[in-house]
Amino acid sequence: MKIPDELRYTAEHEWVRDSSDGLRVGITDFAQDALGDIVYVQLPEVGADVAAGDSFGEVESTKSVSEIYAPISGEVTAVNQAVVDNPELINTDPYGEGWLVEIRPADAEAVAALLDAEGYRQLTA
Repeated sequence: MKIPDELRYTAEHEWVRDSSDGLRVGITDFAQDALGDIVYVQLPEVGADVAAGDSFGEVESTKSVSEIYAPISGEVTAVNQAVVDNPELINTDPYGEGWLVEIRPADAEAVAALLDAEGYRQLTA
């Protein structure tokens, strides 16, 4: 299972990375592996406001349906249409082409409160 050191994580298995317009968000390798083959993704619209800890979408696999939770509060500035069209990208490249949304944080300092890679490793051990 891959847990890149440069990312931040949530206990709900989302990851966060700095991007050109805020923060890029996706679900972790651990989460996609637990879900199995992902067949459907529902994401918010660009411009939607999200609140940390609240559900902003869902991922459906052949095993179950899981909510996706906002790791931080802010405005959705981009949605990965490629993952909506090809949900299996989350399985094949969860930290790359399988990203979900970009969020402009309401408070940039909020990222520091998320888990670092070591904290996430302990959570998933």
